[in-house]
Amino acid sequence: MQQLLHGLEHCHNRGILHRDIKGSNLLIDSNGNLKIADFGLATFFSSPQKQPLTSRVVTLWYRPPELLLGATEYGVSVDLWSTGCILAELFVGKHIMPGRTEVTPFYFMAIMPSCIIDFVNHIESFITDP
Repeated sequence: MQQLLHGLEHCHNRGILHRDIKGSNLLIDSNGNLKIADFGLATFFSSPQKQPLTSRVVTLWYRPPELLLGATEYGVSVDLWSTGCILAELFVGKHIMPGRTEVTPFYFMAIMPSCIIDFVNHIESFITDP
């Protein structure tokens, strides 16, 4: 996770949003080095963004709520949400929001509030004591 966050920081500091962070776009070599791959949906961004961006990015299972609702102004939060989904998958050992429609992730968010609270607590403890 640390390598992923450092890689995203590198991209974001240079004004690049990946917009499709998911497990299959993370490559790990035999030495444990992580590489972020598939920049096909990546775009440059700036603050404030003058051009509206498309909300039809990020694989559905990793798409943040603002994109599910059609937002066209967004930033690094889209990559960080996807990263959080990957971290949650590592904790629970399976996909946390699988589905085929844009409504499905909201269903999972609604039925798992206690899981989300536990997840946030795990992240806080990880950040304070890695």
